Amino acid sequence: MNQLVSVLASVVGGLVISYLVYLGLNFIVEKTNQKWKARLLPYVFLGPVLLLLAVFILAPTLLTVYQSLIKYDSFGLQSFGGVTNYVQLLSSGPFLQTLLNNLLWIIVVPALTVVMGLFVATLADRLGPFREKLFKTLIFIPFAISGIAAGTMWLFVYDAKAPGQPQVGLLNALYTGITKNDPIAWLQTPDFHLNSFLIMAVMIWLNAGYAMVLLSAAIKGVPEETIEASRIDGANEQQTFFRVIMPQIRATIVAVFITVLISVMKVFDIVLAMTSGQFNTNVLGTEFYNQLFSFQNQGKASAVVVILLLAVIPVIVYQIRSYREQEALR
Repeated sequence: MNQLVSVLASVVGGLVISYLVYLGLNFIVEKTNQKWKARLLPYVFLGPVLLLLAVFILAPTLLTVYQSLIKYDSFGLQSFGGVTNYVQLLSSGPFLQTLLNNLLWIIVVPALTVVMGLFVATLADRLGPFREKLFKTLIFIPFAISGIAAGTMWLFVYDAKAPGQPQVGLLNALYTGITKNDPIAWLQTPDFHLNSFLIMAVMIWLNAGYAMVLLSAAIKGVPEETIEASRIDGANEQQTFFRVIMPQIRATIVAVFITVLISVMKVFDIVLAMTSGQFNTNVLGTEFYNQLFSFQNQGKASAVVVILLLAVIPVIVYQIRSYREQEALR
């Protein structure tokens, strides 16, 4: 309760201070001549925004970097440890496995999400107006579900009862009914890659509708003249899609891919709900949670966050460059 009050007080205080800064800057600008007023007026509106960014983004980031350099002993005492936390993490086998899991998520989930979105969008656009809207609505509904709720729902899909008992889990009900074998404890298999892939399926299920909506809009925006011209030149449907439509919606594909990629890099709730990072399914989000709340080690928890931040920065830089290139072409 005290933490909630502190957060609310910080937000309200930041907004009040930003408004006071706006009033102060506006008062100063109004006292200047027309020449300086034209130069300073943009900063009247930018000042409060920059202040909020500094208070709620820059300051916590710098504090996190500082905390990652602090070492905590077994008694909870603090001392400056330099890069000790990073060395201990990167020399730990379980943490390297966590990085590998995150890499698998980065490779698999965004690519399959875009492919699924393109596939569904292309098929839905060929349906009639009513069936198209209905089909797209059904596909988009999972995007409105929280990660915790989705993970809990899919636990019932992967549920496994003892051999001989009725299988309420959908996957085991199908598996045992078709193969007559014993049920499999999904998410707890010896193959840790399979455990991670089963959780990735939930993430793809959640984001396929989002990708479908954006990609469907992009496909509908392709000029019909270019499609007709390709058909007159003798191109079949497959050639038209990959050589005419795909190049014209490349910007949307990249935007969807990067958006899903950033979400995947900080995935936490789905993994926490389904395995809590056990059975070799740990990712950086759950590693941060375990270091901070289970092991009470703020230094290593902050180091995990900094590593994640460094991994996200190149993606954001690429996204900004991609947007600038698109603007230059318009």
